[in-house]
Amino acid sequence: MKPKILLTNDDGITSTGLWAAYDALAPIADVTVVAPATQQSAVGRSISIFEPIRANQVTMNGVTAYSVGGKPTDAVIIGLFALHLNPDLVVSGVNIGENLSFESIMTSGTVGAALEASNQGVPSLAFSLQVEDQGDKFDDPSRITDRYFDAKRVIREICEKVLANGFPGKAHVINVNIPAQVRGGYEITRLAEKLFYTGVEERLDPRGRPYYWIDGPLYEDAEEGTDVHAVQRGNVSITPITLDCTAYAAADELKEVFDGMHI
Repeated sequence: MKPKILLTNDDGITSTGLWAAYDALAPIADVTVVAPATQQSAVGRSISIFEPIRANQVTMNGVTAYSVGGKPTDAVIIGLFALHLNPDLVVSGVNIGENLSFESIMTSGTVGAALEASNQGVPSLAFSLQVEDQGDKFDDPSRITDRYFDAKRVIREICEKVLANGFPGKAHVINVNIPAQVRGGYEITRLAEKLFYTGVEERLDPRGRPYYWIDGPLYEDAEEGTDVHAVQRGNVSITPITLDCTAYAAADELKEVFDGMHI
């Protein structure tokens, strides 16, 4: 029997990236798509706890899928606990736009869905595709469909390896970033600290009141061994991520600071 994969994303169920991932995985697995009904980028691990969640069975590209009126995390939870899919693997993506560095994975809905799956005990991978023009994240995604050839190959190869060899024991999520043009090979990386130079642009509405856009250019490079550096070199970045955010190296310093304090 083929392994079972729950496929989700944060760009929404109509995303060409989601269906590129489906095309890559369908030959090697029994794939069920459970994805947000609408665009949910940058929602991280947000979860809907104050409103009901609807999951509608739909047919897209000739495939039965589930469209979830919520966040990527909601889609994973619905797939696991309402649809009882019991997958061997959860795959999130392929996201249109890179998810690199501490900064990006903390807000990424793509990575957030994978983290939720792992938190519920299911091995998970997140796949993202670099875009050279940041506007491609928000424009008609059909403009970048020619770049999915390499992405499909990467998704299939990595998932086949994980299914055959098992998930690394000390990782919770494998975060994969695919360069817009793959010029190298696979590189095991660590997270860079930053992806963007954060800025705020102030504008005025027709009534003269200010409003703001959060913006900023991308870092052109980062330290060798980081995910940002690997993708800039044209390598596929494979980064193991853990759910445990404890800063163990800071524990001794904190003990000294609070030593002898009583409440």
